[in-house]
Amino acid sequence: MNDANTSMPTLKPARELADQPSRFPGESAEYRRARNALLAEEIELRRQIERVAAQRRALPPGGSVPEDYRFEGEAGEVSLSQMFGAHDTLVTYNWMFGPRRERPCPMCTSLLSAWDGEMPDILQRVAFAVIGRSPIDKLVAFKRERGWRHLRLYSSLGNTFNRDYAGEDPAGDDFPALNVFTREGGVVRHFWAEEMGPSTSDPGQDPRGAPDPMPLWTILDMTPGGRGTDWYPKLAY
Repeated sequence: MNDANTSMPTLKPARELADQPSRFPGESAEYRRARNALLAEEIELRRQIERVAAQRRALPPGGSVPEDYRFEGEAGEVSLSQMFGAHDTLVTYNWMFGPRRERPCPMCTSLLSAWDGEMPDILQRVAFAVIGRSPIDKLVAFKRERGWRHLRLYSSLGNTFNRDYAGEDPAGDDFPALNVFTREGGVVRHFWAEEMGPSTSDPGQDPRGAPDPMPLWTILDMTPGGRGTDWYPKLAY
């Protein structure tokens, strides 16, 4: 749903909504009781996601960026402010494909493959940049190999963007990062970043944000086997 209507209607209790008649062929009464209890929790989860999104949108202005970083794009040099294009919001993803890597991170690649398909829709609302520290030719070569059509790639080789906004250490190890920037009156500010990681992860779980931006995990979370404990995406099968 969109957030155009900011009024807060009185919500029916989740359990009341969950207990509306619903049946599938062959299910037992025991299954339906358990399923309705789960459905009530799913409704509450949806509501919590909406509350968190509203709280995120209400953040006060973030810090202004320290410089108008220069990147190498697929069509030549471009600045961070130029990445906005006609939009006032820019989303950036730091792709783990630094110069020390012969091949990119499989998890990042899986995520970007999903986003490539959504990009024509995303770009209707915001600008989106995929940033890696390898030379642009190396990034583009993999884009072609993977068959990506819509992702816009930029090399941050030579600037400090990854260190400033992805927390990379001076040794040059690369990390994933999702950031949102805004532009108003010629001033570019940092709006929000995905700040959950190893230090905030729960026991027995891989580090992840909430909501999880990977459609892969969202689908697997709906299945009996879940995400599993010993499986991750690969670059090829």
